[in-house]
Amino acid sequence: MDKIESAGHRVIGLQHFFDNELSGSLHGESNLGLTAFGRSVVAEIETRGMVLDLAHSSPQVAVDVLAITSMPIIVSHTGLHGHCPTKRNFTDELMGEIAASGGVLGMGYWAEVACGNISPFGIARKIKAGVDAVGVDHVSLGSDFDGSVETAFDTSELPALTHALREAELTDADIRKVMGENMIRVLRSRLK
Repeated sequence: MDKIESAGHRVIGLQHFFDNELSGSLHGESNLGLTAFGRSVVAEIETRGMVLDLAHSSPQVAVDVLAITSMPIIVSHTGLHGHCPTKRNFTDELMGEIAASGGVLGMGYWAEVACGNISPFGIARKIKAGVDAVGVDHVSLGSDFDGSVETAFDTSELPALTHALREAELTDADIRKVMGENMIRVLRSRLK
């Protein structure tokens, strides 16, 4: 962990598309939870004041992490199962538990997590569903603009998303929280 931290890494995901020595991937075969090694890594992440990102983690990993930590958890790019019932989206109940940690759920812009409705208005409806499910203090943008997924709009169209959020009846204060304040709150609370 010293090398990871000294290289500047502060937001840590436990896995991506495959199960590993730490824990099970959402995309893995068996919904594995944390291994003993994974538990020790999560404890170290918490001790060091880093941010733990459960995007791509199995639901059992999320349950295990919540049982052994008291830090706010993020799911940096995701969706809500109640809004879009796909394996990639944790259940609304589990998302509520992550929000209760003080955490934040980043609402993704790609078709799989939004059930194909990836226009600014579709993503605004998804964000509104997230706000309704877990509260406005626990939802953020989670575009996944990393080049590996196709999105219908890019950062140049964030004003269109802002307009769509207003049409979805979010207040300006709510929009500020979703557009960055919520994630900044978690980062400031953890990165010391």
